[in-house]
Amino acid sequence: MEAPLPEPEPLKALIDALRRLPGVGVRSARRMAYHLLQHDVSGATQLSRALADAASRLRHCTRCNSFTESEVCAVCANPKRDSSLLCVVETPADQNMIESSHEYKGLYYVLMGRLAPLEGIGPMQLQFERLVNRALDGQVQEVILATNFTAEGETTAHYLSELFRERGLSVSRLARGVPAGSELEYVDAGTIAWALMERRST
Repeated sequence: MEAPLPEPEPLKALIDALRRLPGVGVRSARRMAYHLLQHDVSGATQLSRALADAASRLRHCTRCNSFTESEVCAVCANPKRDSSLLCVVETPADQNMIESSHEYKGLYYVLMGRLAPLEGIGPMQLQFERLVNRALDGQVQEVILATNFTAEGETTAHYLSELFRERGLSVSRLARGVPAGSELEYVDAGTIAWALMERRST
């Protein structure tokens, strides 16, 4: 069996970089790299510039921890949002899905992850202390736990529920209209809207 052709270092570096994307293995990364370099060089250049621009200009909102160009994001700065409600989600993608339901008018906090002890991700890595301080700002009356209905998401919701209840905050959880084991990013907006309306106390 013949050995595969050696790849130039820049190509290998591109393939390795693409493999960092979730769900992308070495074969998929190689296909993407070949496609960009063979059929869409201008697209490759655009992608490179967009990534570099996003990495250099985006930061975390000081209030909700989501991505923004300014110190406070547009959602947190909007005076029409209900500051008594704080919805806790795992990722900005989950936040976008809840926004697309047009049912929720409160504010958010984005964890940028979920508890996963086997991966070394605990309360300290997710900066739970920062979330607690945000929730205890004197305006929040209800914390809605909208973590995913996966094992890790449920563990995160349970941990946070205990944390907030110890401090006298009202805590609710999305209703079970969202299928068990699912991630909000892949649930339709109508189901999320129903789950928000039917949320339950924890």
